[in-house]
Amino acid sequence: MSSPLSTASRPPRFSRPDWLASPKVLRTEVLAGLVVGLALIPEAISFSIIAGVDPSVGLFASFTMAVVISVVGGRKAMISAATGAVALVIAPMNREHGFGYLVATVILAGVLQIVLGALGVARLMRFVPRSVMTGFVNALAIMIFMAQVPNLYDVPWPVYPLLAAGLALLILTPRLTRAIPAPLVSIVVLTVITVAAGLAVPTVGDKGELPSSLPTPGLPDVPFTLTTLTTIAPYALAMALVGLMESLMTAQLVDDITDTPSNKTRESIGQGLANIVTGFFGGMGGCAMIGQTMINVKVSGARTRLSTFLAGAFLMLLCIVFGPIVSDIPMAALVAVMIMVTVGTFDWNSIRPSTLRRMPLGETTVMILTVIVVVATDNLAIGVVVGSVTAMVIFARRVAHLANVTSVLDPEGTQVVYSVTGELFFASSNDLVTRFDYRDDPDDVVIDLSSTHIWDASSVTALTAIETKYAERGKRVTITGLNEASAEMRSRVAGRGAAAR
Repeated sequence: MSSPLSTASRPPRFSRPDWLASPKVLRTEVLAGLVVGLALIPEAISFSIIAGVDPSVGLFASFTMAVVISVVGGRKAMISAATGAVALVIAPMNREHGFGYLVATVILAGVLQIVLGALGVARLMRFVPRSVMTGFVNALAIMIFMAQVPNLYDVPWPVYPLLAAGLALLILTPRLTRAIPAPLVSIVVLTVITVAAGLAVPTVGDKGELPSSLPTPGLPDVPFTLTTLTTIAPYALAMALVGLMESLMTAQLVDDITDTPSNKTRESIGQGLANIVTGFFGGMGGCAMIGQTMINVKVSGARTRLSTFLAGAFLMLLCIVFGPIVSDIPMAALVAVMIMVTVGTFDWNSIRPSTLRRMPLGETTVMILTVIVVVATDNLAIGVVVGSVTAMVIFARRVAHLANVTSVLDPEGTQVVYSVTGELFFASSNDLVTRFDYRDDPDDVVIDLSSTHIWDASSVTALTAIETKYAERGKRVTITGLNEASAEMRSRVAGRGAAAR
């Protein structure tokens, strides 16, 4: 006799969170979150300065972005917070219209990211070539290193021994134990040395004042009019696109490092939700942070959402409760961590002479161009767009030469059959019209397309031009061998029926 509570009516069983898989996993996630939380503080303050806002605005943004994305994001262990790319986009809005308009821009950008995510913008990641991805990673490493240079220029001499000691600890600690992340060991040891020795070196506290309370929600101080919307819309769209591109590229990078997939549509929508929440809490918005993500995933070994959540939670806890202690952390300690992130992020194999000799020249050109554009513009999104467009142009030129036309004249000389092979699209079809002998061909011309495929309207237009040229000379053209998709394309664009197959 079956139980009164059937299988179908039983309440769903919730799986155990992956961060509770073992005490070791939990420890790794907690310590990784702590390290990232420490690293986020000076970065968030720096980005606040770029955006022209109070340091607390960037810190609040990093807190809300990390906490919200840990729940709604599509890529586990990826860190989202205030970023330099977003700060650069919205800085003019704050400078020209004020802080209220900046907050309104962040909220609208979040709405646009949700819309773009729902429309499937994440699927565009399929069109980013591997050479662009490699260039993106290498440019990222260079930018992370360049961001540390100001912290090493015109500083007291003790900074350099501290930096060397920090690098040594980061290299040697993993060889002794992996129970505690090397960055945490380095930060703690260098802070103790700095305080105990009374060294006068730049510290986190020199970057700006840390907040003493949690952020409170509120509406942006702007008039809710069409004029306001038209003012913030261009900046909001730019922020939405830059944020999504950096986040999706970072998610793909983490996918490759961890050999696990991510839900990029969910990530796109999650970024929007995180920015909306951040805006209502008076933050400057943000997106995925590649450097901090590398600390979390590659250096500290985190793999779950807990580390992302704790990064934001520890950030606020450290600022509010342990502000005086955090303020004493020497910048040299954090610079050492970021330099090791640079070394670990750069794809050194991509610039080895043996690799460069094997790679096609076009692939290498795309990678180098992506790096140059990113470093020159200080914008990862622009570099990815330029690299992807260049890769598509090179691919189109390469494939265009694969379309070939051969002709066979029948023994009686009354009919000629042209066989077209390869792919017909805008690049290859432009030269197609010149491959036929309109003047000397017999009156009956057959064009066999059974070994090709029509991809676009340019190819259909080229075929129509060929038919017209023959018709002007009183000759009849029969096109045969069209597959179903090609026939449908030709019928739709040129108005030809199935009889033309």
